[in-house]
This record gives sequence, C-alpha cells and structure tokens, in this order.
Amino acid sequence: MAGIPIPESFARPGDDRDVVAAWERLLRGGDVAAAPVRGVIARSWLRCRDGAVDPGLRRARRALEQGELDVHRARHRTLVEASAPVMASAREFLSDSGSILLLADAGGLVIGVEGDPATLERAREIQLVPGVSWDELATGTNAIGTALAVGQAVQVHAAEHFCEGIQRWTCSAAVVRDPCDGGVIGAVDVSGASQSYSRQSLAFVASAAAQIEGHLKQLELAQRYRILERCVSPLSSAHSEGVVLFDRRGFAIKANGQAAAALAARGKALAGGQALRVEALNLEAPGEPARLPVWLEAARIEPVMDGGERIGTLVALVQERAPRPAPARATRAAPAPRPTEPDPFAGIVGTSAALREAIARARRLAPARAPVLLLGETGVGKELFARGIHRCGAAEAPLVAVNCAGLSRDLLASALFGYGDGAFTGARRGGMQGKLEAAAGGTLFLDEIGEMPLELQGYLLRALEDGEVTRIGETRARRVDFRLVSATNRDLRGEVAAGRFRMDLFYRVAVTSVRIAPLRDRREDVVPLAEHFLGTFAEERGGARGLSPAAAAVLEAYAWPGNVRELRNVIESIGLVSGAEEVAVDDLPEEIRGCASAAPLFTEGERRASGARLRDVEADAIRQAVAAEHGNLTRAARRLGIAKSTLYCKIAAHELADELSGARERKAPGGR
Repeated sequence: MAGIPIPESFARPGDDRDVVAAWERLLRGGDVAAAPVRGVIARSWLRCRDGAVDPGLRRARRALEQGELDVHRARHRTLVEASAPVMASAREFLSDSGSILLLADAGGLVIGVEGDPATLERAREIQLVPGVSWDELATGTNAIGTALAVGQAVQVHAAEHFCEGIQRWTCSAAVVRDPCDGGVIGAVDVSGASQSYSRQSLAFVASAAAQIEGHLKQLELAQRYRILERCVSPLSSAHSEGVVLFDRRGFAIKANGQAAAALAARGKALAGGQALRVEALNLEAPGEPARLPVWLEAARIEPVMDGGERIGTLVALVQERAPRPAPARATRAAPAPRPTEPDPFAGIVGTSAALREAIARARRLAPARAPVLLLGETGVGKELFARGIHRCGAAEAPLVAVNCAGLSRDLLASALFGYGDGAFTGARRGGMQGKLEAAAGGTLFLDEIGEMPLELQGYLLRALEDGEVTRIGETRARRVDFRLVSATNRDLRGEVAAGRFRMDLFYRVAVTSVRIAPLRDRREDVVPLAEHFLGTFAEERGGARGLSPAAAAVLEAYAWPGNVRELRNVIESIGLVSGAEEVAVDDLPEEIRGCASAAPLFTEGERRASGARLRDVEADAIRQAVAAEHGNLTRAARRLGIAKSTLYCKIAAHELADELSGARERKAPGGR
C-alpha cells in the first residue's frame, strides 16, 4: 500500500535559507551531512550529484510526441484506468486551488495531469506535463522522482529541489504499488507554486495512491475472472494436460490439478506466498518480448482471447510419464461394460431453445469445478440446475443447500460457518458443524446469495479465498474444499454499484454464469411442464393425466409471473380437485382463465400470419388504446374488446407497467 507518510517525509519551509546555503555548499564540493537538510533530501542530492544532473537546469527535458505518449499510455492502460476516478475528482476538487495532480509511471514519466487551469499553464514553463520524465536522474530531486527512488511518500519544497529552475515549486508524491507483487508501478503527485505549500498535501496524495491501488485490485480481479471464464474447459480435472493460466502481465493466476506435478518437476510452484511471473508472457512490457525461460520451452503457449482482445496466456505443461510396463501374456477377461449413467439434467423439462442453451452451458461448465452463478427470476428452476451441475462433477459427494434469504443474519452466520462449544446462549454442547464444512468434497449451493447481509459477505469471501473456515466462538481454522454454485434473482452488478454486494465477492462467485429464461419467454415449455407435473401427481394420488387443447391454450397464454413454481402449484391444486382424465378450461383457476377468457386481440389466422411479430403488434395495440383513453385502463380494455383482468395480464406479459404508468399519471381529472 502507499502507506502513511512518516515524519521525515514532510518539508520544513522555515529552513529554506539554511537549505539554500547547504545546496550551494554541496555544489562547491562541500559536505551536507551536518546541514539542516532532511536525510531523504540530502541523499537525493548526492544521487543527483553523482549522476551528473545539471543543477542549473531551468526546465525538464523535451516531451514525447503525442503518438509516442499514446503508445506509452496504452502500455500502462491498467494504471491509467485505475487512476481515472481519482484524476476526474481532482479536476473539480483542485480547481482554483493553485495545485495540479499528476500521474507518473514507474520510470517517472508523467502520463496524466488534472487540476487548476492557471497552474497547468505555469507548469508548461518547466515541462511539468504529460510525456516528460521526472526521474531523479533526469530532472533532479523532485517529489515524483524521489518518491520512486525511495519507495515512499515524500514532500519536496522550494530550495530542496536539486535543479535551480524548479525551486519555485512545491510538490508531494506517493508511490502506487502493484496488488500482485507489491512492486512500485507509478506515483501520484500534487504540485504548485511554493507559496501553495500545505503539509496536508502529502496526506492527500497518500490517500489518492491508496484509492488507485484499490481500483487496481478490483480491475485485477475482473480481468482474472474474464480469463478464468474463457478457460473453464482446460482447467477441468478431466483435462489430460497440466494447464497454467497467466494474466496480461505474466502472473500465474490458476492451475489445474495436473499442473502441480509438472510445475514441481520444473522447480516452480504457485503456493508459498511468492508470485510466479514469466516476463516473456507480460503483454504490457516495453520493447521486444523477453525470451521464454528454459522450463517453458517445451510447453504449448496459447493466447487467451475475449472479444478480439488478448487478455492472457494459457500454458500447457506436458507431464513426463514413466514408460508403461509390457502387458502380461495371460489373457484376461474383458471388463463388463459400465451401465449408462443417467443424464444429470434429465429432471429439467422443456424443449425451448433458451432452455436447451442454458442446459448445454451448464453441462459444459460442470466438470471444471469453477464457481457457477445461476441467474434467473424466482421459480425458474435454479435449484434443478444446481443439482445437475453437482451430479456431473461429484454425484456421490454431498450437495448442501442454503437459502440465504430464509434466515436471519445470526442464524445464517451459524448455519454457514458453524459454532464452537459455548459460543452463545443456547449453543449445542460440543458446537456444530457449518454448511461449508458439511459440503466438504461436494457442492455448496447458496440460493439467493444476493440476499446475504453485507457483513457476512467478507467472511464468506475469506473462506472461499483461503479454503478455510473458523467456527463462531473458535480460533482454529478448519480446511474446507467444496464446489460453489450460487443463485440469485437480483442484478448483482447493480447491487455492487449500490454498495449492497461486495465487488470482490461478486467476481469470486461469478467466475462463470448460466442465465435461465423466465417461463413467459419460453412458452413452448408450458404444456410439456404441465403434462409432466400431471403425470407425476397422477402416479402419487391418481387424477387427470392430460390437458384438453383449450386448457393447454389458456395455460400458454398466461404470463406465469411465478414461473415454473407457480405452474407446478397450479397443476397440483387441479390434481387435488379434478376427477376427470383430462383437465378442462373450467378446472383452471379463475385468474388464469381471466387472462384468456375474453375475445382475443387477434384471430388464430392473424396470429399465424403475424408470426414472430405478434408480440410487438399486440404491445403496440395496448399502448395505443391506453394513450387514446388517457391512461384509463377500464376504457382501454373496452376499446380492445377484452376484460380488464385480461388487459392487466397482457400488460404484465409485455412488461409495459412502467411505460404506461406515465400515461395514467397524465390522465385528466374525471376522465378525458
């Protein structure tokens, strides 16, 4: 992290006269050891003198051409993107302050500047602009160059600058560190005329650097999970090769099980707290790419692409195998053929393209054991998908489900993490195992994870990252190893933006995702589902086994806001009261019949002729009728020739409620 400024980092403007005398003595060949000059400045002066920096320099060296600067900024685009919110804030915050905020790379080259317009103009006089290097050995002692040289926040005020032409300025800078390995990757600086000196400016840049580091970590997480999502199959335990994934900067981020032995054989490892980096795979390195290390020369190198952009690298390590012994001469009976395993997703009924696509994606993701996030409205069948994913990977292992919306914060905490003996009043003697431990070797299904209280999300993230869980009331960490499948009906990206869901947890649980369409968007699944439920209930307690054509048409016309769960409940209630072999329209609940009992907006022939455009035509007819009646839905239904209840159903089915609410609000008092 940028760190809190230490006392020696602060300038002492009251010592300016003595500092000037010490600087002149240094230029004459004297010693500054006993002078009233801060140690960090004295050491910087000595570096500048030994590096033959011109003390009479009036301004920095020439700036890069715009094209060169653009290339340089593109090379450091992660740093530029992470600092964008901070720089944007400075544009307004530092306006009329007499100060500017600068961003520099690890070499001291300025790649961004914002702040007071008048000060920006003055900064041009000394070339304190983008495209210019403010490294110590290029421009003498200054906050950017000195902070980068010592790796800490520092102020440089007035005469403390080594070059005479810069001594009318005051500046404060803090370094920005890489979240992966802690190395310095840049600096952020506040500069202004010497009379604008403020001790607080050092705290300001330290805070700005910390914010940039936080944004870097978020971007790093997002980039890494993009790579993981593109490489689900190679990371699968079923893959025959040892695969290691590297990010844009050549850091190893993930390896499959087969890679561990291959890495160990080459004297490399991902564990142990030391980041594994291959400079030859660093896509942001300047100049010609480095040579591959010897231990990678025999490996297969493949770019990881997303949307036409290279976002990382896949390295396949071939594990050397011992020669197989010659087969025995004795003839052995051929093993009996294994019985065909049932389809893990056979319980999901439907033939629509949207459903088939969701099942196919879940089937592809299942063997990889990467976290999966199931997205869909309440009642679409997310738990069936979770069970299918579990059965694909570890059918014999436990599947442990937790509904995050069904428990209070305290109950959810103890259910997930468990508790120790005497952790709270009423705790079970000897404590209790939590769901994370119970799912060991199997799958943990967190339903409605978007409802999890914010304060518990950090504990879950730690358990997922460290593979350990500590029971409430205990200090001993226990190892946990499970496959995570989560589900939500919320827009988690929106929840992150609103501050109700942690961004780092979002990227941890949403490595891959499967979106399950609502039933209203796959109406061809309604009748097969209804017949499936009828058959199931008939086996259990008798009753109807089929649907009449009219009843099937009514069920298809209904919007099913409760999705598959609502359909199942409706069919179950019909089975309890209907004694006929076939369900008729009169057997359906009144609210469902009401949505289709009145004359339809279009004839069957018109429906067939309209084809895929029918929904659009029907929605437009409703808009026009409501507008013509100034938002009065009773009269709009009469104009359309349908029941008011039918109109409500169709408004819901077409998702027009918000759009039409404006028309109703504009309705004149008393009618038209």
